[in-house]
Amino acid sequence: MIDISTKIHDRFTLEFKVGFVTGKGREPDDFSLAMWLFVPGGLDITPSTYSKDMFYSDVKSNIRLITPAFPLGDLAAGGVPLAKLKESARAVQSGNGSMEDFEYDVKMFCAIVKSSLREGLAALGPFSPDKVAGWEKYVDDAESVLDSFHSLRPASGGNGTDPEMERIFLRGDEFLGDIMSKYLMEFIRRVEGGLAPAVSQKAALLYRKIGRHDVEMGFPVIREDDPGHNRTYTHRFSALKKYVEEVLYLRAPKKRDGVLLEQLYLSIAAGLAMLFATVVSFAFQKKFGSLTLPLFIALIVSYMLKDRIKELMRYYLAHRVGGKFFDNKARIIHKDTEFGWLKEGFDFVQPEKVPRDVAGLRNRSHMTDIETSTNTERVLMYRKSVHLDSAKLLENAEYSFSGINDIFRLNVTNFIKKADNPVVLMNTMDEEGALKTVPCDREYYINLVFRYSYDGTVELKRFRIALSRDGIRAIEEVAR
Repeated sequence: MIDISTKIHDRFTLEFKVGFVTGKGREPDDFSLAMWLFVPGGLDITPSTYSKDMFYSDVKSNIRLITPAFPLGDLAAGGVPLAKLKESARAVQSGNGSMEDFEYDVKMFCAIVKSSLREGLAALGPFSPDKVAGWEKYVDDAESVLDSFHSLRPASGGNGTDPEMERIFLRGDEFLGDIMSKYLMEFIRRVEGGLAPAVSQKAALLYRKIGRHDVEMGFPVIREDDPGHNRTYTHRFSALKKYVEEVLYLRAPKKRDGVLLEQLYLSIAAGLAMLFATVVSFAFQKKFGSLTLPLFIALIVSYMLKDRIKELMRYYLAHRVGGKFFDNKARIIHKDTEFGWLKEGFDFVQPEKVPRDVAGLRNRSHMTDIETSTNTERVLMYRKSVHLDSAKLLENAEYSFSGINDIFRLNVTNFIKKADNPVVLMNTMDEEGALKTVPCDREYYINLVFRYSYDGTVELKRFRIALSRDGIRAIEEVAR
């Protein structure tokens, strides 16, 4: 199956998280994904103003394993991730384990806790008084997970302990405190909206407990009215996040796809042009003989037309044949095992060439009743084909990974270069007849339609993106 979510990463960047989840069988899985962007004509995004290279420079993609799913309650009860961490810690301390395995288990434990905190909070939904027990259990489980991790420190911090082991443990300790504090703040905001002071206080006590521990350990914490220190905190948290999550990221070196085919159709174009020039030369030589003025003129004309024919054939083949292939191909590698590949391609598409189901979803609802067709829009298509062999992935994996996440970000700076002012001053008159000037927001709307298929099923999803020259203002999913 394919799972798609999107969010605003920053003022000028959209983030799409596409999960390619493999089936339960041992057979390889194939996925297909296409993204159509319907861009207003006023932004002047055309093949001459926005090239393939510009698009790929605007896209940043990271391929990572889907974090193994463990409910927060299972982690609190000492589930598999904690058991693995304890085992690798004992192995290192006894001299029978490697520091690399211990570091891997610390990172995996922290990554799994982060995912469990996020999913556990999402599963709680809106707060209601009849679900107080579930909200309180979330806090209890979170505290139990943290205490279980801290309980490993005496074993890793005693006399004669390897300093490298201590350093790895403390990095995990600091990350868990930071990430748990983040979700506790979100927890408290949601609970206070439901007016449950007892539950909110329970979470606040855990938050303060984490803060005291961080101060005691010398970890940076957020301080009011101390911008310099807070810059250090945010920088360090970002570095810790990358340090922990790198255990899930996969190597996916890219190279151009279809190079041999490209050279083949370029050779065909050159051959057809040469065939034309040769036929003309032979025909005139047969009719007028060699070393004659008509043959001389015919050779010049045929040479001129040969180059034009060659360029026209190259253009035709590149757009007719090349459109069926991809621009880049990447091998997906976990540790030293290649278990899949990913191909990607980008093209401008004529509105009439958009598949009927995609065009139908795009036209199902408009911001105004004036938008009745896509004729005033430019259509861009970004497509991917993914092949995963889950059997190869699981051969040397310590956890049961369900697939990969393709997290790609699209920077829209090039899309808004020619946008109008973000605020337009409009004149109006109030009820007393006085003239007024009212500032009105000027926005552009890009419609984005995903069409994805897996195991014979085809699904579509549509989003509407509001842009101004100041950046991204909103993104919303449009119901089918």
